[in-house]
Amino acid sequence: MAEQKIPLWEVFIRSRNGLAHKHVGSLHAADATMALQAARDVYTRRGEGLSLWVVPSAAIVASDPSDKEVMFEPTASKIYRHPTFYEVPDDVGHM
Repeated sequence: MAEQKIPLWEVFIRSRNGLAHKHVGSLHAADATMALQAARDVYTRRGEGLSLWVVPSAAIVASDPSDKEVMFEPTASKIYRHPTFYEVPDDVGHM
């Protein structure tokens, strides 16, 4: 008997408005609805979530760490992206 492969899903939770979703784990589920229900049951038992995302692991495309130079070097040549050439006044607070 052939074993049926159940898709792997990545789970992201946003804990409150204004914050980004954060990856909290993975789970196996047959479809998106079941993945969302399982994520709710497994990862929000203490009411810590405001919203959930479930994404099929197969849909995630990631860069290879060995491609760091090619992927991220161009940002080093754009000094305006780095706030190192001016001072932030103390009364500005958290920036």
